[in-house]
Amino acid sequence: MTGQDGTAEDISAVPVERRRAGARAGSPMDTLRQLPALVAMERFPVPVLAIGDDGAILFANSAFAEMLGHSTEYVVTQRYREIFHTEPIDQSAVIAMRSHADQLVELRHADGSTVRARMSNSALLRGDDPVALAVFQDLTEQLWLDEM
Repeated sequence: MTGQDGTAEDISAVPVERRRAGARAGSPMDTLRQLPALVAMERFPVPVLAIGDDGAILFANSAFAEMLGHSTEYVVTQRYREIFHTEPIDQSAVIAMRSHADQLVELRHADGSTVRARMSNSALLRGDDPVALAVFQDLTEQLWLDEM
């Protein structure tokens, strides 16, 4: 995809909300219906990650990237095995994420340390969904203090 100046645009960037200033939806529910999902997930104050069957990181919000000490742009260039300490063995990354749902997972921080976080169930529930979408709760500091 190319921009107006002919240079390539970064399509991995989170889309910007494109409502016109002053344009009013009919109701608050209409406003919610018009809000793109990626825009909403980026604004969540909790870490959010979407991953594909092949292990590609499809989406990470800034809270997730910050939890790992990286930029969002960097995180979406990574793969499952580069972020999670537990690797999928003979299964897709989506199945691996589902099998660790609602459990403590270990993630790799930019500084080499381990981030311990509780990962939710995938928001995409169908067994044939090629994507897993989860939120995380960073428990690293709490668990470290509990171990003292």
